[in-house]
Amino acid sequence: MASSDIQPESPINPPKPAPRPGPRPGPGPQQGTTPGTAPAPVTRAALTGPIRAAVIGYGLSGRVFHAPFLAANPDFTLAAIVTGDAERAERASQSYPGVRIVPSSEALFAQAADLDLVVIGTPPETHVALANAALDAGLAVVIDKPFSVDSEQGWALVNRADSLGLPLTVFQNRRWDGDFLTLRALLGTGALGDVYTFESRFEFFKPGPPRSWKAAATPSAGGGVLFDLGAHLIDQAVQLFGPVDDVTAELNIRRPDGVADDDTFVSLHHGSGVRSHLWMSSFTAQAGPRYRVLGSAAAYVKWGLDGQEAAIQAGNLPGDPGFGIEPESTWGRLGADGATQAVPALPGQYVAFYAALADALLRGGPLPVEPGDAVRTIELIERIHNAAR
Repeated sequence: MASSDIQPESPINPPKPAPRPGPRPGPGPQQGTTPGTAPAPVTRAALTGPIRAAVIGYGLSGRVFHAPFLAANPDFTLAAIVTGDAERAERASQSYPGVRIVPSSEALFAQAADLDLVVIGTPPETHVALANAALDAGLAVVIDKPFSVDSEQGWALVNRADSLGLPLTVFQNRRWDGDFLTLRALLGTGALGDVYTFESRFEFFKPGPPRSWKAAATPSAGGGVLFDLGAHLIDQAVQLFGPVDDVTAELNIRRPDGVADDDTFVSLHHGSGVRSHLWMSSFTAQAGPRYRVLGSAAAYVKWGLDGQEAAIQAGNLPGDPGFGIEPESTWGRLGADGATQAVPALPGQYVAFYAALADALLRGGPLPVEPGDAVRTIELIERIHNAAR
């Protein structure tokens, strides 16, 4: 999962955010800027490909979710990787010979004329500043989720990219999990009847100290499982069942020295009438089903996680035979107790995110994820945290 699981690398010192353009951001992009608050767009020739891409950060996000998929797509050239960590730099050089390894974001943006796209896979509180710097340089931007740690800053960033005419999107890769694609297709058939309850879980058992930057990250810095895993679960629920009109939650800190939630439950009521129950936890010794969807005609239950992340971690590549294919033994089941049938799983398609992005940048297609979707998710997360104070 694209959980921005990257240790802070001290040479990646994001520039201070540029002043927010235009009036106070509201629920959606606004046209225009206040004179003097935003730089003029950088004039660039139309892209003809391949798209010259740089990845900032080479922890889990950059190493597993971005570099391999950029390298596998002929519409992109992986031109640079930013990391100030010597061990990671060596690992990146071995995995991608010939790719420039750059020690800091400042050094990267000094070479912006040689780039078309920046992918930001650093800790959440750095996302907005780095994205603003990329926009200053006239570059298209991909931000890993969570998009930002503050919705007002998130809307300002969306508005600024819009006013500059620069593409900005967010890596909500879980929209291309095989189990999510399968569920969405199944719902389209009407086989469950009228759906009234959607249950979704990312549950793990990791009671030890958090890895890397997460050990000290408070919610104000994007710490906690609600920002991390919840950004996926909420996005998926909204994609399936539409906008949310009410939200309640239970946030818990199980670690004695914890500074952010590590065991959280969220209940969303959608305007469509569906109720989504979402669990995200690092303290679940026995995980529940990935999905349990209840309808008037049938239920659908699915266990286990999409395997694309594990495949990359094991050394497989997106183009390898069988990549993204789920074994029949873990297919979900549809029906009622005593009369269920397996539902063949669609392949996971993380490659589809960068395929859609290339189509947007080169051929004028839609962005793979509208950034406003991600900011609305941040608004819900803020609402939950504010209620818990």
